[in-house]
Amino acid sequence: MPAQKSYRRRAMLVIAAQGWLVATALAAPTLTVCMAEDNAPLSHLVTVKGQAQVRGLDQRIAAAVASDLGRALVVLPFDTSYEKESTLGHEVNALLSSGLCEAASGFPLLAVDLGPPSRATARTPDYPGAKRKRDRPFVPLSPLAASRAYLAATLGVVQRTDAAAAPLANLADLGARRLAVVSGTLAGSTAMTWRQGALRSQLVSLGQREDPLAELARPEGSPRFDAVFLPLALFDGWRLQNPGSPLTAAAMRRPVGVNLGFVTLAAAAELRAVFDRVISQARRDGGLARWATEEGVSWAAPTLPEISNGPTLADLAAD
Repeated sequence: MPAQKSYRRRAMLVIAAQGWLVATALAAPTLTVCMAEDNAPLSHLVTVKGQAQVRGLDQRIAAAVASDLGRALVVLPFDTSYEKESTLGHEVNALLSSGLCEAASGFPLLAVDLGPPSRATARTPDYPGAKRKRDRPFVPLSPLAASRAYLAATLGVVQRTDAAAAPLANLADLGARRLAVVSGTLAGSTAMTWRQGALRSQLVSLGQREDPLAELARPEGSPRFDAVFLPLALFDGWRLQNPGSPLTAAAMRRPVGVNLGFVTLAAAAELRAVFDRVISQARRDGGLARWATEEGVSWAAPTLPEISNGPTLADLAAD
């Protein structure tokens, strides 16, 4: 991470810590929800009038739940940097089991991460006010349960706006267009195996350190490929950092069999019921899709089953 970005992130976390502590001390009753600090546009830190705030689709849903409960929403941002000795599921469990928050957002609804934990203890991730990692205790973990899903994780094709006249509703519509994929990713595996390798001759495999969106967005485009196949969440986040870019997502949405939802301790059944009610209503009346559009999220309705075991190779190869 560049020094300037690291300094900015630490400064924002200090500001967020001050706001979180004040809100926790003064606002009663409150609903405290943990959200990833750098998962734009679902949840991300922004500075408004010198104050750090978390915004995004997750915040919109949590605010609606807090309003339904008649409570003030308090958001606790946390760091999702990769840790060798832990997983996101364990770290979120530690946040909930320690009582730092009552729910956490943006949680992949995979059966393996719900129910009884796969280990006894874990440390929390970084969050405003946290001690240094080596000084943080190991927290006894508890069983987790999930709310209804609010978003399906999807793959999509991103292309230049000036080349988007031809409809692209599915992979079969690519025609002769060269498609960039990052090797070792779910999108890469999907493109390689789709229809027993029908796309292999037009795939351009890129390394994980390359930035295909930046290359495609150059004024002259990319000489190597015409479009990029990737998780639309990555494109959404990139677009937020690059407003006015000449790139757009095609109409196609390819769910990967994983939904996102909120997660709580299994014992918090009454709270989950409120999340379920608010999410279900927002799905029915179109509020969820509208919030997603306003926050820059390429929204796709959750798929069934809402809690899954993740995609299989057969799922990736199918239409």
